Parts: sequence; C-alpha cells; structure tokens
Amino acid sequence: MVVVGGGHNALVAAAYLARAGLHVTLLERRDEVGGAAVSAKPFAGLDARLSRYSYLVSLLPYTIVRNLELVIELRSRPVSSYTPLRRDGRDTGLLVERRLGAATEDSFRELTGGDADFRAWQKFYEQLGRLARALAPTLLNPLLGRGQLEALAREEGAGQAWEWVFEQPIGAAVERFFGDDAVRGVVLTDALIGTDSWAGDPSLKQNRCFLYHVMGNGDGEWRVPIGGMGSVTEALHRSAVDAGARILTDAEVLHIDPDAGGGRAEVTYRDTEGREHTVAAGYVLAGVAPAVLTRLLGRGGAQGPQPQGTQLKINMLLDRLPPLLSGADPRVAFAGTFHIDEGAAQLQQAYQSSHGGTLPEPLPSEVYCHTLTDRSILGKDLLKRPDVHTLTLFSLHTLPGTATKDEMVRRALAGLDAYLAEPVADCLALDADGAPALEAKTTEDLQAELAMPGGHIFHRDLSWPYAERGDQVGKWGVETGIDNVLICGAGARRGGGVSGIPGHNAARAVLDRVADAGRRRSSGI
Repeated sequence: MVVVGGGHNALVAAAYLARAGLHVTLLERRDEVGGAAVSAKPFAGLDARLSRYSYLVSLLPYTIVRNLELVIELRSRPVSSYTPLRRDGRDTGLLVERRLGAATEDSFRELTGGDADFRAWQKFYEQLGRLARALAPTLLNPLLGRGQLEALAREEGAGQAWEWVFEQPIGAAVERFFGDDAVRGVVLTDALIGTDSWAGDPSLKQNRCFLYHVMGNGDGEWRVPIGGMGSVTEALHRSAVDAGARILTDAEVLHIDPDAGGGRAEVTYRDTEGREHTVAAGYVLAGVAPAVLTRLLGRGGAQGPQPQGTQLKINMLLDRLPPLLSGADPRVAFAGTFHIDEGAAQLQQAYQSSHGGTLPEPLPSEVYCHTLTDRSILGKDLLKRPDVHTLTLFSLHTLPGTATKDEMVRRALAGLDAYLAEPVADCLALDADGAPALEAKTTEDLQAELAMPGGHIFHRDLSWPYAERGDQVGKWGVETGIDNVLICGAGARRGGGVSGIPGHNAARAVLDRVADAGRRRSSGI
C-alpha cells in the first residue's frame, strides 16, 4: 500500500493499514509529516510552539483515538465565545459559557433587553445536539442514503434540526429563532468559517460547513490539543511507525499509474537529490486534494470551478493580553472564540464586498488564545513570565485579489483594536531580531506551502455525510472511480477539519476489499 501525502488523515490511514499487517509506504513532499496539523516555532529566539495552521479539534472520533492508541489530550475550554460590541455608544459584549449558566443568561439579557434570545439559544442547540448524536456515529461506517440518515435523526427527535440544516439555507432558521443581529452572527459563523458562502446561499454549502462544526463526537465541542496541534500529528506518526509503516519525507510524488500491470499501481516520486523512484502498490491512498490527485493521475486539468479558500490566519505572541473597552476580563474573553465584527448584517456585507472585488471593511474575524487553556506550548523561559500568551486570529472573506497581504493584516488588526483599550501591536513580544512576534498566512501561502489548491482548508467544498446516489450506499465515500486509487484526505465525503475520518474510512475500504479477495480465493472463485 502506498499513501500519498503525510497529513493527519494520511497518517490515520497508514496506521490502520499497518496495524492490520499490511506493508505500507507513506510519501510526504515536505520535510515533516502532519500537513496543516503541525506546530512550529515561528519567532526567532522565542520558545513558543504554535499551531501554525489548524488549531482546534472537534471531529476526531474517540474511536480512532482508542483504536490507534493515541496518547493525546483534548481539553475543554470554559468559555464558548465572547463577542465585543458597541451599542448606543456603549462598549459591551455577549458571553457564552461552554456550560450555559447565570453569567450567560445575564449577558444575553443585558445585550438584548430580554430572555427571548437566550431561551431560543437553549432550544436551538438542544435540537442540534440531538442531530449531532444521531449523525456522528455514522461517520465511521459505510454511507447511508439520505432517507436512512433522516430516519435516524427523526428517531433521535431531531426532525426539526434536520429541516434547518438539510432542507433550507441555515440563515432562515437563524433569522426565525433569534432577534438580535449579534446573536444571529455568532450562530452563523460556524456556517461560514473557511467557506465562501452566505447565510441564504441556495447551494447549502454553508449548511454543510455548519453541520460539520456542530456534530463532532455528538456534541460539537471544539477542544484544545494539549501541546499544540503538532502533538496530534506526533501521536499519529508514532502509531503508524510503531505498527510498521514506512514514512518517507522529502519525497515529492510526481505521478500515479493505476494500470501498471498485474492489477497493481505504481507511484513515482522524487527525492531531495532529484533522483526518481517508483513504488508498486496494490492500492494507492491519496491524502492530497482531489485536484492534485487529478494532476498526479495525468488526467489534465480538473473540470469545473477550482477550490478557493477565503481566510487569513495570524499567529501572535504577546507580552500581555490587551484590556477590553467593555471592561470584560481578557482572560475570560479570549479563552473561547472572540468574535470580531461578525454580526449577521456584517457577515452578509463582507461576503458581498469580497465578491465585489474589495476587502471587507470591517473584516470579520475570530480570535482564540491557546495558552489560557494550555501553557505547555511555551518553553521554560516564557513560562516564567505569566503574562505571556499566544493569540490566533482567523479572518473570513479574504478572497485573493481584494487586497495585499499587508493590507489584510492591517485591517484584521484594526478590527481587533476597535474593541481594545490598548492596541494589540503594543502588546506583541519582540523576537531575537527585534521584530514583532506576528506571522500571517494567506490562502496563497497555504497553496505554496501545503499544496492546497486555492488555499482551501477543506481541499474542496464540503459534502453531505450521506450517499447522494444509490450506487454509493454501502460504500465509504473515498472512491475515485479507479478501483485501486482511493481518497484518504479532506476531499473525501465526510472529510474536512482535523478528524481522521477519511483516513479511517479509506483504510476500511481497502481492508474490506482485501478480505473479500481472500474469501474469493479460498472459495475458488
């Protein structure tokens, strides 16, 4: 077996196959495995190991963690979100605790002037919880048809949530349920993060994004990987190698030939010295984006619209957390997701601006502080400084061509500063060269560094977690139309996010076929 690419999904596939006793070779173009699920020390002289691209985990099933004996910890955050706002000339905010309590109820009441939106929030997410509990267990099984999946949802009492998510643009339900624009926006961000869409998009691709953000492990909670995202990759790498998988880095795959003869495929790759090598395989599992796989198969350019990401990510190291104009404790406000200019109307305007060729003003963004939950990513010298923290900012609707990278960063930081009593630039640590400890990654950077077409973090638009054709029922959602080539990356059905699900499902598809071939041989067929 040859696994092309070394992202976290590819490592999951390699680990499962190796544990089943199969010979596995994994080929990774870069000098390290992990793809987007890696940690790095981007600031000279500052021992801070930041999650460079991906940063939170929700969709990784506990089943995979147990099966692969992964030594990882995913820790809950006490705060779900905080949204700073300016209402009637007054700085205020909306606090949502992970476990809704009096502080959340009071915050809703103070912002909205009543209890209606808080009660609606409870009802809305109770229904979504039912939907998540119905659907999450199906993600590691062969595909069901849409009707079968709907029946499971209705058996769980989630028929109403099914209709919100699967039958109509999610914006319709959000508008019916909630009266306050800021509350609507907090809900809608889960539908739009990393997705070029809007609340009323008739394609429902925003609904698919929303679904994957709320159904992880049946509760939709986004947890902090202790030690950073690199700790997840390290555990997966260790699991695969311990099981006998051969991992080759600095191995750039050039071509996949699925018809090399004898029912086998061949994968050609190039090493750092420019030498080409060929590896034969019964099956090839592609952890790369589908558009990249198309090229490696020599099928020419992919048909239809090409993937295009829409995000900006900024990693920062601060000497201190900045105070907020609202007076909220920054240790609380930044502990969860800090929503900036993400009201429903602002999100709609941002989408329209980006598709009109201009960078949104204001630029909707989200901020998160890893070190308020986990300080283990800091070296011993930084740990001696209790005020030092990391800060991660993620902006939406930053289509290429709307602005320069510098302007995107400037506008994102200006949006954050609008709610701070001290500019975030004044709080930045300085690296060994005296430069501010700030690193920005655009979609162009992701394409150049990770070979993600268009910098699309999901490899392509997310798909529904069911079979959309009758001939897909009972399959794994990893098929390519070529019997011995499967997708094990985020571009598979039920892919996206740090989940390992496509890797598990591709491995299961191979193991099912190997077992079936063995049964046919033993019966003389």
